[in-house]
Amino acid sequence: MKHRAYRYRFYPTPDQVKLLAQTFGCVRFVYNSILRWRTDRYYQSKENIGYLQANARLTELKKMPEFAFLNEVSCVPTQQVLRHQQAAFKNFFEGRSKYPTFKKKTSKQSAEFTKSAFKYTDGKIYIAKSKEPLDIRWSRDLPTSPTTLTISKDCAGRYFVSCLCEFENPILPKTNKTIGIDVGIKHLFVTDNGHKIANPRYTAKYKNSLAKAQRVLSRKKIGSANRIKARQKVARIHAKISDCRLDNLHKLSRELINENQVICVESLRVKNMIRNHCLSKHIADASWGRFIAMLTYKADWAGRRLALIDQFFPSSKRCSSCGYILDKLNLETRFWTCPKCKNNHDRDINAAMNIKTAGLAGLAFGENVSPV
Repeated sequence: MKHRAYRYRFYPTPDQVKLLAQTFGCVRFVYNSILRWRTDRYYQSKENIGYLQANARLTELKKMPEFAFLNEVSCVPTQQVLRHQQAAFKNFFEGRSKYPTFKKKTSKQSAEFTKSAFKYTDGKIYIAKSKEPLDIRWSRDLPTSPTTLTISKDCAGRYFVSCLCEFENPILPKTNKTIGIDVGIKHLFVTDNGHKIANPRYTAKYKNSLAKAQRVLSRKKIGSANRIKARQKVARIHAKISDCRLDNLHKLSRELINENQVICVESLRVKNMIRNHCLSKHIADASWGRFIAMLTYKADWAGRRLALIDQFFPSSKRCSSCGYILDKLNLETRFWTCPKCKNNHDRDINAAMNIKTAGLAGLAFGENVSPV
């Protein structure tokens, strides 16, 4: 059995809005307060604080009269946020992320509820401290009762509930089809059989309305109600761009997984590539990292194989017919002729063919494809 999160939008009642605002505020306060305390203790006495000490500190805070508001909400989200903070520190010390930062009131808010803090009965979800069920728009049924709930509010003011459930892995029937894909900016990706998927460029599509909303926001007085409204309008445009992008990536990745047994693709380090200020916006809009992540977990669910090729493999400069490798190939060169076999190549299709060949060879020999 594996776990999968099912995300739904819901519309809280006025009482639930107030309760969730208090919960988000307490979660944010606990996270920031404990983070400051842990940081100060390290700089003052070089003491490393763990989860147990942080949890004991939380108990002390709840006993202080000035922090009595922490007892007005469920204790589960405040405890869970300390577990998330501990995981953030672990990732930092193991070199996977930067030092944890403080949570902001204007950013996305979230609170996690375990089984002791919610109830799921007759297709309805009740959270602690609330007598009314959440008004959820059930777009699909839950496979089992959720083990954990994560309630979030994005910057556009929308509320979502994410239900973590156990589910059976739906293994798809095997097929003989294999495919190699080369991701890009002009085309989102190109397949080895010459099929080119256009890049929708949602950021460019909404850039005018976004620029106008940002100009209006910049003229509003800081702290005013009109500034809050203007900020939410900007957030709604960003949410529209993000939703369109994710919807497109989900559909494309699902189509690739359903039709092919093996998918070969380059393993790109997008964080390094995005440092190029000339292409950073276009690379971020294409969202290659999210696309490959979707292919990875969907292939695992469906029993497919995903072959990741080393990013330094010369897929574009290598002739897919004879194996000749060019010394140099400029980015603006979209078509080239092999000096050895005289075959004409479309740069992207040729790269996809080489990626497929290298990926299948790597799976056959059980080795990672090296850049040589």
